[in-house]
Amino acid sequence: MIRLQPGAARLQGDVVPFKPKLMVPLAGLLLALMQPGLPQAQTVWRFAPEIDYGPFVYQDRQGRVHGLSIDLLDEMQRHADLPLQMLPPRPLAEQLAAVRRGDVELLSSLRPTPERAQYLSFSRPYVRVPAVLVARTAPSGLEAFEGRAVAVGRGYAVEAHVRQHHARVRWQPVDSDLEGLRRMLRGEVDALVVDVASVHFIAREHGLSGFVVGEPIGFEYALSFAWRRDRPDIGEALEEALRRIPADRRQALLARWSVHTHAPARSGLRLWTERLGAMLLLLAVGLAGWIGWRRRSRPAASA
Repeated sequence: MIRLQPGAARLQGDVVPFKPKLMVPLAGLLLALMQPGLPQAQTVWRFAPEIDYGPFVYQDRQGRVHGLSIDLLDEMQRHADLPLQMLPPRPLAEQLAAVRRGDVELLSSLRPTPERAQYLSFSRPYVRVPAVLVARTAPSGLEAFEGRAVAVGRGYAVEAHVRQHHARVRWQPVDSDLEGLRRMLRGEVDALVVDVASVHFIAREHGLSGFVVGEPIGFEYALSFAWRRDRPDIGEALEEALRRIPADRRQALLARWSVHTHAPARSGLRLWTERLGAMLLLLAVGLAGWIGWRRRSRPAASA
């Protein structure tokens, strides 16, 4: 019979003493590993950023990922241990498909929809922006574009809304708002539906002009973080970290990215024309007031 060193496993019929105290932690570990949905010890959260949704998340010319949502995640990591692994940026439709395949755990800058809620859970919104209609001349509303081509982001939350409420418009899906705006300026489509913060960002970053931003179309982007529904642990950690960001810090991030969240503003040549007109009007009013004050203060001529 082969004799083994003390403590080694015994073979060929030798009896191994049974130690019940060791079975309790082993059984607990086995049960934990068998339960679905529980995070494993060394897993990471694969975060899939959108490639061109500035100012919320986008890739710059040097290949770096920036935006309000990225800054928020950085701020949240100061308050909690978030094991993020950033994946290559891609169009939204591709990132949503990756989540459905199980290749991604986390997305940002996303509006909840019934279809997305089938496989995603959402944080409370961290910014709200209205969708607007953009055209080369002042748009009067989507009703005026029935039978005409209008661009809208492929897979964006607003796409389902406009298709349902304005079915007579010839909707042209595009991979990004930048693509849609360029197609409109080239005359390939008559207008574009986009959120007001994005169109201002695109105009500033790419030096585009020659279009007018219209009124809101009745759809609001309530942007949130989103994670796989089978990973509630991610949601709990994100919500807690999001709550810990002070309100004044959030406002500072909104101001840093010049996020317009309310009334639409004009863009391109018209924007600068309106600003110049307002400045000239203020100067004229001030000059008239100064002349009036000088006349009133002048001593009356003697008789």
